[in-house]
Amino acid sequence: MKKIYILLTSLFIATACSTDLDQAPPNLASADSLTDFEGVLNAAYYYQLSSVTPLAVMGEFRSDNAVMDEAPYTEFDVYTNNLTTMEDQFFGPLYTAMYKSILSANNVIENSTNATHIAEAKFLRALSYYKLVKSFGAVTVNLSAAPSLTDTSILARTPATDVYNNVVIPDLNDAIADLSATIDNGRASKYAAQALLGKVYAAMGNYASAETQLAAVVNGASGAGIALKDDFSEIFGADNEIENSEIIFSTQVSSSIVDEYSFGSDFWNWFVGDDSKADFPVDPDLVAAFDASDANGGGTDLRRAVTLSDAGTTAIKFPKEGDLGSEHDWIEIRLADVILLYAEALNENGSTAAAVTQLDKIRNRAGLNNSTASTQAEARTAILEERRLELAFEGKRWDDLVRTNSVNAEMGTTVNSDYYLFPIPVSEILATGGVITQNSGY
Repeated sequence: MKKIYILLTSLFIATACSTDLDQAPPNLASADSLTDFEGVLNAAYYYQLSSVTPLAVMGEFRSDNAVMDEAPYTEFDVYTNNLTTMEDQFFGPLYTAMYKSILSANNVIENSTNATHIAEAKFLRALSYYKLVKSFGAVTVNLSAAPSLTDTSILARTPATDVYNNVVIPDLNDAIADLSATIDNGRASKYAAQALLGKVYAAMGNYASAETQLAAVVNGASGAGIALKDDFSEIFGADNEIENSEIIFSTQVSSSIVDEYSFGSDFWNWFVGDDSKADFPVDPDLVAAFDASDANGGGTDLRRAVTLSDAGTTAIKFPKEGDLGSEHDWIEIRLADVILLYAEALNENGSTAAAVTQLDKIRNRAGLNNSTASTQAEARTAILEERRLELAFEGKRWDDLVRTNSVNAEMGTTVNSDYYLFPIPVSEILATGGVITQNSGY
């Protein structure tokens, strides 16, 4: 039996499981013996689980939305090379999980004859590389289910732009061509792939291409049953996850799934203050942003009560009441996120009035008046602020600051751009004899 391995951090395995996505994959996959690769595809979905808490923490606590109380975790707000001390808890698990998902996806792409499964695998491979690039920049690229175990040159990091252009974008275009437009809970779809492609183009600064993809999602949403929920509170919580019209793609989380992420504090624990490293995780600056929204929006921002505790010290968007904390799916893409990014693309492409029209869809649901932004600069500021309030504690804030070149202005300090990225896990560098190199500044 030929077993499939890859030397990326150590031995990453492509695994097979039952056809139920809600189960951890228990067995090694053999390309020689398998004829049905659905189990391997499910493994590619499963490994996304271990990216959830790292990306949630990295996206919020690195930004002006959340703060840590306990050293060395306070390094998230310091912007020095000391962030490497958090490797084992955040960067390492993210890095490892994404390459496991990639290897499983490669196995399906190379060996399956099911066109839909191949398209889902390409979506997941693109999603994994997107998460890696936005976190670490240049990364190792592997597109084989059985790469060489002796040729260490294949581990050399590929520039981020090349990863996007040569892997992520082609994979997503293939996925768009072969995936169904129907939203199936926890599975890839045409609209999930288009939305992700729009995010990729925006991250690259290619707003013309981003607008095309995001417009396709916004304009085609209703035909696929995708719509904004009337009530913001109905988006979140374990009871609202099934057939939620606003959620385009989520990573399924369940207490019945044996999650590879071995640390006790998952994302909801961090946000509600149940981890001693962040007893009061909400940054006062976010509270002030909601105060300003109330004052300037013509009413009470209805998102505040869903997002923050009464005291404004903890985040309650993913509540733990009724022991449901471990049942929250992680929302990767939802329609409001797409609409606001579409507004950003429209504005950057010179269509400010159209951008504000999209922005107002989100403001009006939140109980606020239409935006008064009339210039491109005013709209740019308004859209970024709306994304902050709408998507708080959904892991998007740091990416938004970096993409819009707003880190210094929003953080109120000059941050060396080296620290826009996170450190490559030191274990990867050591295991490859320095073939994998560290990011500048670390």
